[in-house]
Formats: sequence, structure tokens, C-alpha cells
Amino acid sequence: MTKAVLFGPGPQFKGGISNYNTSLAKALDKLGVEVHIVSWTQQYPAIIPRDFIDRSSKTDHLEGTNIKVTYITNYNNPFSWAKTVSLIKGLKPDMVIFQWAIALQGLPMGWMARRLLKTNIEVIFDCHLVVQKESSSVDKFFTRYGLKKANTYLTHAYKTVDELTSTLPELKITVNETGDRAKDGTSTVIKLYHPIYDLYQPDPNFDIEKIKAELGLRKYVFLYFGFIRKYKGLHNAIKAFKKVADKRDDVSMLIVGESFWNTLDNKKLGTRIKQNLFKFAKSLVLKNSDNEQDYRPIDLVDELNLQDRTVIVNRFVPNEEVNKYWQVSDVVLLYYLTATPSGVESLSYNFNVPVLATKVGHFPETIKDGYNGYLAEAENIDSMAAQMERFIEHPIPRQNITETAKVLSWENYAKAILNR
Repeated sequence: MTKAVLFGPGPQFKGGISNYNTSLAKALDKLGVEVHIVSWTQQYPAIIPRDFIDRSSKTDHLEGTNIKVTYITNYNNPFSWAKTVSLIKGLKPDMVIFQWAIALQGLPMGWMARRLLKTNIEVIFDCHLVVQKESSSVDKFFTRYGLKKANTYLTHAYKTVDELTSTLPELKITVNETGDRAKDGTSTVIKLYHPIYDLYQPDPNFDIEKIKAELGLRKYVFLYFGFIRKYKGLHNAIKAFKKVADKRDDVSMLIVGESFWNTLDNKKLGTRIKQNLFKFAKSLVLKNSDNEQDYRPIDLVDELNLQDRTVIVNRFVPNEEVNKYWQVSDVVLLYYLTATPSGVESLSYNFNVPVLATKVGHFPETIKDGYNGYLAEAENIDSMAAQMERFIEHPIPRQNITETAKVLSWENYAKAILNR
């Protein structure tokens, strides 16, 4: 039996990487692989002012599987890194798959990968991105250190392959989309895709009109879903929606998500100390960047007088509620400033919902304009509004979304990793 260790956030954590790690574990488990999730206990430096634990969901995504989870690795405790390496070696897996999405984690992951490479374990980095959305010299150092030593890399877009080769120009690679491992001494890069999340299922008995009425939503519902981060461009999406709402009285915007930097009690002294320390540390490495802790795009709803057109659920949504907001929506807005393969895009295919996105990152690779969504010019509010109106006048057939989802399955993804 093949044995795999997935290193990354376990299911107790919030966010897309945790969902992704859990989904991949389940896909491998279904293929008869013995799967162990080896997880962080603390993913980041202790000064980061955010609660990363999902404290509201009741659903156990691993129920009915044979997957074992061990929470062991503390970013702030190098002794735990050594314990993690010992644990993984003791499991004697065929492969260990590191979930790579944050350069800051390069120090512990690179340290662990180097020690695991001395064994017969295949070291794989599953790269959700390579170049950070806000990149500094420190990020570049951690990225090079973290990713430099591996047997195999997984990417979800050719853009990420390009980032990998530009970041590590000395790396000799062989790229394929099948899962074949290179036999000429080069590192293998397997270019795949972001699979469709299947952790959340639509409710077949869901009464859309009833819930829309309860929420106060109009005929056409534009959804923003997920953590509120500046790079996701909610401020532009609201401004574009304002242009549409000024022309039509049958549209609503549904904003569902937690403000990323507003999860701790600001009245506590410890929170304020963390916030100030983090703000100072960030200013040292990103001198020209804005302080995202001050990013409050939801304030635009009042400033633009959109209160009667907008429904805001400004909190982390537990697993049990996710389907509700997707099933009442007609289309999801991904008007990002920069983009890497998106978990929200994956969710849209899971719920058979079309996408309106900007022409940034990988979106032109995955969204075929007029087929499974529409593409707007980046940072162009008029273009974004035009695509929203275009969607109303020319809806995307839901069958197109179904066809898109078929080729992006977790089963095919897992089989490529196993080279089956």
C-alpha cells in the first residue's frame, strides 16, 4: 500500500489551504493510500495578530475516512520541527507533500525538507504560488530556501511554473501534465490545476426564493465570498456594483467573509501589542506597502448609499452555512488585483456558479470568456461593471460550468501525483 504524508494545516484551521489539504487527503484515501496529515499547531510567528483556528464549524470533513491527523509543528519552536521530521521518518511514507503558499513558512519547511531528502522519501512541494502577492527581499530569501530542495513540484497554472523557474533559475526541471517523474536527474514539475472542492455540497431541497426573501436579496445576486483581503479587490467590486445598481433596481450584492485582520479583540492589550509589532515588522520589509490592517472596503457600502442593495455577512462562515450563500447567488465576483489559483473559483464550479474575474494571474487560463464566465480589465471599474451587465443580459449556461468541473476532479489530480 502506498503511504503519503501531507504536511500543512489540518482541518481545525480556517482557510483555503486547510480545505485543500483536507480534500487532497480524502482523494488519496479513496484511492487506497494510507494518508497521514501532519499539521502545524502554530503556522506563523507569534506576533501575527490573527486567529487562524476554525471555532465555529461542527462538521467533521474526515468522518468516514482512515486519515490520521497529528498536530505537532509550531513555527516558533524549532524543536518541534525536529520532532516533525522524526515523526515523518517513523511513518516511512513513500512521499511527503508540503503545502506551499506562504514564503514566511520557508524556514521551517525548507529545514524539514532538507532532512527528509536524505531518506528514500519523495519530497514534493505543492505550490499554490511562488511569488508572494506582496513580495519583499525577506520573502524572496525564504522562498528560495524553502523550495530549493525537493524531488518534485506540483503547480496549478503555467504562471506558477514560470515563477518557479525565475525564482530558482539554477533548477533544472522537466515539466509534464501526467505525473511522470523525470529520470534524467532533473526535478519534475507536474502542472495540474486547482481541483474542485467537494467538501461542501448543495442542498437539493434548498428553497432559493425563500432564503432570498429572508435575506432581502433582489433578482440578480452578485456574490463576494471568502476572506476580505486587499488583493481580492472587494473595493473595486463594490464600486463596479454601484454603477450597475444605479441603472437597475433588480440587483443585489452579497458580501460573505471575515475581515482577515479583524479576528481578535482589539480591546485587549495583547492584541494591540501584536498589531503594533506586526505593523512595524511589515514596514521594515515592505516599506512602500499599505497597512492592510486598515483595509475596510465594506465602509464603501455606506459611502455609496448601497445599504438597501447589499447584504453583508462579515464573519467566518462555518462549514454548515457555506451552501446557503452560494445557492442564492447567480454569479461570483473575483475582481482580484493579483491572482493565484483560487479556492473560491474552485467553490464556484462545485456549486455550478459562473465567475466574473479580472484578467490577472491564472484567470485567463481557467476562465474562458463567454463560456464559464466573463473577464474584465484589471483595475478598470467600468469594465467590471460592463461584465456584470453583460452577465445579466447574456447569462452563462450552467451546463458549461458542469462541463468545466468534470475535468478538474480530485480523483484525476490524486492519480497524477501517484502517477497512476
